[in-house]
Amino acid sequence: MALHEECGVFGIYDLNGGCARDAYYGLYALQHRGQEACGIATINDLELSCRKDSGLVGEVFSEAELDALNGVMAIGHTRYSTTGGGGRENAQPLTLKYVKGSLAVAHNGNLVNTEALKTEYEYKGAIFHTTTDSEIIAYIIAQERLQSGSIEEAVIRAMAHLRGAFSLVVMSSRKLLAARDPWGFRPLCIGRRGEAYVFASETCALDSVDATFVRDVLPGEVVWVENGELNSIRVQDRPPSRLCVFEYLYFARPDSVIDCQSVYESRLLAGKYLAREFPREADVVIGVPDSGLVAAKGYAIESGIPYNDGFIKNRYVGRTFIKPGQAEREKAVRLKLNPLRAAIENRRVVVIDDSIVRGTTTRQTIKLLRDAGALEVHMLSAAPKFISPCFFGTDIPDKSNLIAANYTTDEICARIDADSLGFLPVELLTKIAPDSMCGICDACFTEDYPTE
Repeated sequence: MALHEECGVFGIYDLNGGCARDAYYGLYALQHRGQEACGIATINDLELSCRKDSGLVGEVFSEAELDALNGVMAIGHTRYSTTGGGGRENAQPLTLKYVKGSLAVAHNGNLVNTEALKTEYEYKGAIFHTTTDSEIIAYIIAQERLQSGSIEEAVIRAMAHLRGAFSLVVMSSRKLLAARDPWGFRPLCIGRRGEAYVFASETCALDSVDATFVRDVLPGEVVWVENGELNSIRVQDRPPSRLCVFEYLYFARPDSVIDCQSVYESRLLAGKYLAREFPREADVVIGVPDSGLVAAKGYAIESGIPYNDGFIKNRYVGRTFIKPGQAEREKAVRLKLNPLRAAIENRRVVVIDDSIVRGTTTRQTIKLLRDAGALEVHMLSAAPKFISPCFFGTDIPDKSNLIAANYTTDEICARIDADSLGFLPVELLTKIAPDSMCGICDACFTEDYPTE
């Protein structure tokens, strides 16, 4: 099983207009964070418009639709479902009209008090139309706006009700806002292009619209653009920051910088540390596309063993193709990856992947290499052992499905048919992100959850 990416959020405020098309390009850059659904909402002459549907960014929007969505503000979302399922009704941004005007919300993350909040507000008369925690966030912001002097005050007040991971972009009739939970679980950054401001999950989305990186949204901070000016406020009581370490190991694009740390450099360091911890006598180092490739290069640099391409990836088989059954998953591996025999045959191979979750995909990957003539296969994981599920938005299953929670390293090695197996030691996680301004969340490896 592969981990799934988080959602991607994007927002832009530009008085020159054309924001829908900028949002489209931004979402294209964030497509890796979610392939189930996407959407764009815009404000033009104080009127809210929205287009969203299941599918990839390039499939959902036509030229005519982008022209019709044109406005001076836009927010966008690419979705991978962590709460509520992947149906069209759960696509974002979520939009509503209420007594104070219009509101649109796009959310990356996962709340841990969803059921309690939903029950509380249903007893107050709320009617929810989706099964996502994101709708609850939108509803609470709208409720708090009725008691607040501004939308930014309403967002700050809403944050006091929320527990868990949330990076938000919010659009009212006149303002564009971005907010990040007090732990900083999910990334969010600010960019500028001339007089325009941009908010995005990753810096690669800023690059796609020619915006210059300004800074990251801080944990517990709300920033907003009003009349072309950037403003900010930060909640007073904040726990230690805990960015999900998988942003560095897997989720983010290698060309992004998350909280001042280069994702590419993090993965390179992970590979170098693996080489120090697990030296192997081998002829070639390969990575499992795509997120294992940079770590494999780091291993090769540190070990002196040549790096080569080991797999050809079929770019036209998306994640939504993969079925939940084990047999279907194994068939999907062969459709998505094909070993490069010329690089593998009659060679001792070190193969590096970003992680090992269930172990079924890893076993199939190793079988592909053996069928291609590999003499030995030494499997290394750029992540530590998964021993516990994640409740903050990462699609990590319960313990019964986590191979490392149920078997020793030697037992896993035998089950996946590797000649040797190694996991990045958990104590090295902080060392792969030396420049990060945030602490890291490693609860799926340690069971040290930052909140209940």
